[in-house]
Amino acid sequence: MNLQVTRKALPFTLWRVIGWGTIAALIALPGIAMLFTREVNWTASDFVIAALLLGGVGLAFEMAVRASGNIAYRGGAALALGLSLLMLWANAAVGIAGSENNPVNLWFNLVPLVAMAGAIAARLRARSMAAAMMAAALAQLLAGVIAQSQGHFTWVFTGLWIGGWLAAAWLFRRAARPD
Repeated sequence: MNLQVTRKALPFTLWRVIGWGTIAALIALPGIAMLFTREVNWTASDFVIAALLLGGVGLAFEMAVRASGNIAYRGGAALALGLSLLMLWANAAVGIAGSENNPVNLWFNLVPLVAMAGAIAARLRARSMAAAMMAAALAQLLAGVIAQSQGHFTWVFTGLWIGGWLAAAWLFRRAARPD
């Protein structure tokens, strides 16, 4: 049996173990906390949603890593996936506009869907992914305008997320340039 590991294979395998291990730890952490405090009270559906969100991000990043070895591409993918995860998580946990039950928050949940639909339409090609992230930034602006028109001040959040989407677009655009 050959146990020799090539230098090229090791970092990729190590990063995969670290990434999936982190996801598993994040999902297990509330369960462990529930053993020691009543402040954390997750239901089975909370764990399922967390597993779907975190696992979905992990799988999407695996696809991005396989789509391109370019560091700017991978950075754009990581940033876009992180933005999507944080937006959905924050919205589900406490809500961006008022409480998590406020229907205005549904507009913010559409932004990651715009990014995902754009990525699918782009077939993960860097130049088209940049356009998809620009569409997500525009959708983020629209969600902020809608929230503001309903009396919710979300401009700081909206501005930060627009900046994130634009940074992801810049990274994908950079990845599309020939060396």
